[in-house]
Amino acid sequence: MEDYLKKIIKSALDEDIQSGDVTTQAIISQSVLGTGKFLIKADGVIASLNVAQKVFSQVDNKIDFKVLIQDGEKVKAGNIAAEVEGKASSILTAERTALNFLQRMSGIATLTNKFVEEISHTKAKILDTRKTVPGLRLLDKEAVRLGGGTNHRIGLFDMFLIKDNHIEIAGSITNAIKACRDYQKKKNSNLKIEVETKNLDEVKEALDCNVDIIMLDNFKTDMMRKAVAIINGKCKVEASGNINLENVKEVAETGVDFISVGALTHSVKALDISLEVELRK
Repeated sequence: MEDYLKKIIKSALDEDIQSGDVTTQAIISQSVLGTGKFLIKADGVIASLNVAQKVFSQVDNKIDFKVLIQDGEKVKAGNIAAEVEGKASSILTAERTALNFLQRMSGIATLTNKFVEEISHTKAKILDTRKTVPGLRLLDKEAVRLGGGTNHRIGLFDMFLIKDNHIEIAGSITNAIKACRDYQKKKNSNLKIEVETKNLDEVKEALDCNVDIIMLDNFKTDMMRKAVAIINGKCKVEASGNINLENVKEVAETGVDFISVGALTHSVKALDISLEVELRK
């Protein structure tokens, strides 16, 4: 994780700074010292202060970064999440990149937490998806976890997930599952198998194949209840498709084990956070 963070932070800083922060270089002497406060301007859940800290460290390892609120904690407008102190020029150069990470990840954590709280009276867990910004998946998924959600598969490599296009090409759910079983034997693999279903007949077919998870894709809630009754605890059940804060409670109350929500990471509203900088007195 450390190498991953170092790489993506370097890439973000290189993209932003390139040949230099010309405005700061023109206006602010290297000898001028400053302080900064990360001001929370909306209620939510803070995430990725650790990443923001590493951004400042890469720009100037003499910057003092003091975390005041831990990642994963709820915050309110007016809270100060962290403070920085050091060269004013370094603070200003690192500011936007640090805020870009912090605002996005806190936005993900905040939305995730809203979903989690809506279904807290049920056994269901909120899952993320692979609908993440390319290159930022581990950070996006960490933000989901900090918001109280559960990480689904990280990528294509750590779980079999048989979707409609796989089924179409294989000819049937049964054929697709058999191919995955054969692959497991060939590779001596024990990865879980999940299959996407569109109707109750497909649910029954997947159940007969003894998969680990059955996904109910775009099922109406009354149909979800029937599917959960058919499955009857023989495998885990995931609800997916067009799930939002208005209907997630009803979905959870059908008895499903997991609810995947792509919007957690593909439709992020950044948490409003600013860095207020002053000359050090």
